[in-house]
Amino acid sequence: MQDLTRDDKIAAWNAQAAAIRARLAPSGVIPTTELRARTPEAFFQGINDGELPPPPMNELIGFLAVEWAPGRFVFQGTPERKHYNPMGTVHGGYTATLLDSCMGCAIHTRLEPGLGYTTIDLRISYIRPMTQDTGPIRAEGTVIHIGRSMALAEGRLYDVDGKLYATGSTTCLILGR
Repeated sequence: MQDLTRDDKIAAWNAQAAAIRARLAPSGVIPTTELRARTPEAFFQGINDGELPPPPMNELIGFLAVEWAPGRFVFQGTPERKHYNPMGTVHGGYTATLLDSCMGCAIHTRLEPGLGYTTIDLRISYIRPMTQDTGPIRAEGTVIHIGRSMALAEGRLYDVDGKLYATGSTTCLILGR
């Protein structure tokens, strides 16, 4: 995508997101038994194919999963005015939510069926502010380490030009062993 204009890159990202949104079921909560019975790949594919509901949080914040592989997860969102803080920029909680989600889901992709996780430490470094003019952004999480009871991941939040807006790291407790 290096030879494309910014507008072309935005259009490509938005087209990918629209195709995914068209397949999604209404948001909802997946029964724990259903979650535990699936591999992470089957779980995320079930959401993406519209077989399982995406989490209500995705609808509230306005983001969706666009890519994943073992140890990696990418969400896309578009900052809007409804995400603003009183100072006229996107609230840091929007960034933190996207990074927490992509890093946690990256960890989830490496877990055995039946295991879960929860964030026990989240660190975010904000590099530059976002506004509704920023355009679509992606939060990419990558696993650093999976242990028996703890997992570590790092994340980056960037736009179509690769401009970095924030980075993060997390420690998650692995549940269910």
